[in-house]
Amino acid sequence: MSQKVSYASSGVDINRQDEALRRIKPHVKATKTPGVRSDIGLFGGLFDARFPEAKPILVSSMDGVGTKMKVARRAGIWDTVGQDLVNHCINDILVQGARPLFFLDYIAAQQLEPEVIEQIVKGMATACKNAGSALIGGELAEMPGVYAEGEVDVAGTIVGVVDEADLLPRLEAMGEGDVLIGLPSSGLHTNGYSLARKVCFDLEKLDVNDKLPGTDRTVAEALLAIHRSYLSQVMPLVKAGKLVAMAHITGGGLTDNIPRVLPETLNAEIDTASWQIPALFRFLMEKGGLGIDDARQALNLGVGMVLVVKADRVEDVLNDLHKAEEPAWVMGRLVKGTGVVTYR
Repeated sequence: MSQKVSYASSGVDINRQDEALRRIKPHVKATKTPGVRSDIGLFGGLFDARFPEAKPILVSSMDGVGTKMKVARRAGIWDTVGQDLVNHCINDILVQGARPLFFLDYIAAQQLEPEVIEQIVKGMATACKNAGSALIGGELAEMPGVYAEGEVDVAGTIVGVVDEADLLPRLEAMGEGDVLIGLPSSGLHTNGYSLARKVCFDLEKLDVNDKLPGTDRTVAEALLAIHRSYLSQVMPLVKAGKLVAMAHITGGGLTDNIPRVLPETLNAEIDTASWQIPALFRFLMEKGGLGIDDARQALNLGVGMVLVVKADRVEDVLNDLHKAEEPAWVMGRLVKGTGVVTYR
């Protein structure tokens, strides 16, 4: 006699998904903006395509949080990774001059935990509301056999808009002598976590509640510090035409991300004495035996965003940033070269 099989007995429980959806609906609805034309539950999210920009160009990006999710599980803290995801995506389109319109998420797990899903989406909703963006839709997937027990993964897609006149980088406007302005990161942001977990938990045998050596924060507080958004500080500079380029410093660090916005005839020359590498990064480098060249490619080393500004606009831009309580500093300049980063 053949054995009866149900969806639940195969490892997928629709009731858990329904409970997760019930929990997240109020958080999603709280992000609704005037452009949203749909409610959660439809097959597709609707957004009004009439924009105030004279020549609107849509800008989209997609990313994840990576193994920072493993730290969230270990600490039992989930709302921060939702904010990480949205802010990372906001910054990715901001460097092209775009303001965010709406965001879609994907959450997958070996087994959906409604209370965990709620906290992740709550974090996404917080970041969306702060940015004036809408969380317009998403997907929950329970996939036993694909994910290991207890594993949760998140990814997201953002869509924004920029007026063609504000589109960055402006490669034709960049030249020798342009100045690099650094904006500080809030921590690791969303990269380098395989290294950080190896050092903190495997090599140093630290617990998430232990103080991270050299800091006044616990390991959980240091590693789960929210990937900050630069939207409110930087967008006014974009609209005022004060920037020629920006680089979001994520995986690949300064070494790999700044060249993404450089012409092939210019190098970015970084003054390494212009800022002090934060204690978290120094700890990971020392205890992990990580050389400076590798660190510059694996970690942001305290720099989350780099602005490229014409020399005669530097004082103006720094004044604007400091008025916005952004501790920006001059960290280098553009010189003749081949489109790479050099350090001095």
